[in-house]
Amino acid sequence: MSDHIYKTVEVVGSSTDGVTEAMRNAVSKASQSLHNLDWIELTGVRGHIENGQIADFQAIVKIGFRLD
Repeated sequence: MSDHIYKTVEVVGSSTDGVTEAMRNAVSKASQSLHNLDWIELTGVRGHIENGQIADFQAIVKIGFRLD
């Protein structure tokens, strides 16, 4: 196995459907401009409140990708 070197970026995904979907949205968007995505780490969860209700969920994630 060869050695791999990784870089990480931190992004925030959001969704009205929950944290898992917010994570999926973050990865999907990141994959449009980054390649060799290998792993994800959930580092935080927060939400947006409107009229006393949760309007959307926000997932703060680190995404690791292999450098060329």
